[in-house]
Amino acid sequence: MEPLRDLLVVDLTRYLPGPFASRELLRLGARVVCVEPPEGDPTRALAPAWHAALCAGKESVVCDLKESAELARRLIARADVVLESFRPGVAERLGVGPGEAAETAVYCSITGFGEGDGRAGHDINYLGWAGMLADTAPALPPMPIADLAAGALGAVTEILAALLERTQTGHGARLVVSMTGNARRLVDYRRHDDRPLLTGALACYRIYATADGRWLTIGALEPKFFTRLCELIGRPELAARHGEADQEALAAELAGVFARRPLPAWLELFEGDDVCAGPVATLAEALPPSAPPVAAALGEHTEAWRAELAL
Repeated sequence: MEPLRDLLVVDLTRYLPGPFASRELLRLGARVVCVEPPEGDPTRALAPAWHAALCAGKESVVCDLKESAELARRLIARADVVLESFRPGVAERLGVGPGEAAETAVYCSITGFGEGDGRAGHDINYLGWAGMLADTAPALPPMPIADLAAGALGAVTEILAALLERTQTGHGARLVVSMTGNARRLVDYRRHDDRPLLTGALACYRIYATADGRWLTIGALEPKFFTRLCELIGRPELAARHGEADQEALAAELAGVFARRPLPAWLELFEGDDVCAGPVATLAEALPPSAPPVAAALGEHTEAWRAELAL
């Protein structure tokens, strides 16, 4: 399905949140044009493989917004969706603000802290302000959650809703996405019960080391799953301790058991049983083999668009 077929997305963003968002819009069928500075998006140099993964299939146009934003303005005027991630007010000063977009366009700003708050920050800062790191600090999250979930996917959700509303009203929208605000929404369900139930408090929901130096995930939250787990590992008496107050003592018992066998042996034992267990797979194990993606060369589509826009 390509529900966004024939829609033009102009992406002025940098780094991860905006490119991830426009990649999702591309996946849904949109045509995506990335407006890059003469030196290119910073990820081209910082993490070329990330850039290729996020930008394969998109078009690249070079425009130095500080010198002349005319090409970018003309693209924005034609766009159905515009994405930008400058600090609040910068897009307007550069001449690529929402006022340059058509009335029918959805113009989305991905920000760290919301409209009017120009503090500098990155994913770790947004997660910290949102309270998301409280259970696990100083450990870092395995993925940039504020960038990709709160920022990118939060923006995609709002954009799709605005496009749906456009089909009914004919009008576009001006959207401001706050990565910190959306990260707070992700943890809001814990507002009145902040127990770290899924972040280390429960012995039945943890990651345990195995004899071969690998890791086993256990998610046996429900008593029936935990009971069957204890039966299979030869410790049925532990099932009665599922909800006991001293979860660390129970976890130590389980850790001692799981450390006796290598990961493949545990996976074979649990195969076909409802115990909510699995491996900590490596990226190579989890992702199917594929050819490396290839992004457009910097500015590859600049001249074609200049001709299209009669510039």
